[in-house]
Amino acid sequence: MKKLTFFAATLLAAWMLQACNGGNTNAKHEDAVDSAQAVNKETAPVDKESSDFAIEAANGGMMEVEAGKLAQEKATNQRVKDFAAMMVRDHSKANDELKGLAQSKNIALPDSVSGDAKDHIDKMSKMSGKDFDKHYIDMMVDDHDKDVDKFEKASGNLSDPDLKTWAGNTLPTLRAHQDSAKAIKESLKK
Repeated sequence: MKKLTFFAATLLAAWMLQACNGGNTNAKHEDAVDSAQAVNKETAPVDKESSDFAIEAANGGMMEVEAGKLAQEKATNQRVKDFAAMMVRDHSKANDELKGLAQSKNIALPDSVSGDAKDHIDKMSKMSGKDFDKHYIDMMVDDHDKDVDKFEKASGNLSDPDLKTWAGNTLPTLRAHQDSAKAIKESLKK
């Protein structure tokens, strides 16, 4: 009787797992950004605003590097290629600094770009020529406008002093990127 009850319970559990889609091997893995946020929520290494900023900065930095590498390959305009090389160099350096800081504070960071950023880069990889150049530079102007704003707020408002300082120290580089992207965008209109 015990074997029959155990067997019935096992079958019921398997059926429930399947019915709840637990057996779906095509289900997407949890987004790296969501995973990092969940870990930080659970462990609370710093306040939520500081850990959210670190996660967002890491995701954005990785996206800049991936998009920059793609632009170095696909761009046709030399200024766009040179800008992309600067993105890879400067954002890799900032990413490494942030990783070291996060590690010292036990802040979980994503190990890959978010699904949205990955989808965007995949779409960009299908573009070519002047369309690619224009799209990439438009994206860089928009991203750096948002980044400068976020880093300005973080450098003035974060409660974690180390992340606050890192944001402030990173701002001049982001502003230089913003200015360069805008200048290239204007030159592409001609």
